[in-house]
Amino acid sequence: MEHLIRLTLKFVGERCGLAPSPSYTLEPFKLKGSLERLQQRLTGEWGAAAPLSQSPSRKLTLAELLRSTEDCTREPVLLRDSLKQSNPPLIEEISCPEVPEELSTPVYEMLTVKDANKKPRTTELKIELPKVSSVSDCDLSISKDDIIIEVSGKYKLELHLPQLVDEETTTAVFSKGKRTLLITMPVAQPEH
Repeated sequence: MEHLIRLTLKFVGERCGLAPSPSYTLEPFKLKGSLERLQQRLTGEWGAAAPLSQSPSRKLTLAELLRSTEDCTREPVLLRDSLKQSNPPLIEEISCPEVPEELSTPVYEMLTVKDANKKPRTTELKIELPKVSSVSDCDLSISKDDIIIEVSGKYKLELHLPQLVDEETTTAVFSKGKRTLLITMPVAQPEH
């Protein structure tokens, strides 16, 4: 009987997240009334007890404990003792959030080609991209005064151009053998 009571208290504690006191007393009593009435009291049909949260200092009867377990989840419960018995692995694998790779700046060379009057005619940008196999991997964005080249997960290059350029007539050629990108940007003509 002692073992059964301890198991019941442990079950109620784990199943419902309660912390029942391990101390208890068995009260001697004489059976009063009929056996059916005693069964009604134990199953909770004979009168509603106050909720457990309203009287935490009051000792609980078996019927109240049984009713409180009805409100608990019906999912299987893992016993804490069974978790303690399993040996943890020697090496624990932990995951960490993905840290984005630092994009490298590719090697580049920028030249300004001048005409016979030494006025800038075109700006040429030669970029070495050894990890790139196709021009489709490159994302190129050109405005009048800057250029941005990105290769997903590999390279990023942002440059301010020395002269305003005509982005409409700019050309880009990728050499697969040398793995270089040559961008030719005509210098914008001043408006009169």
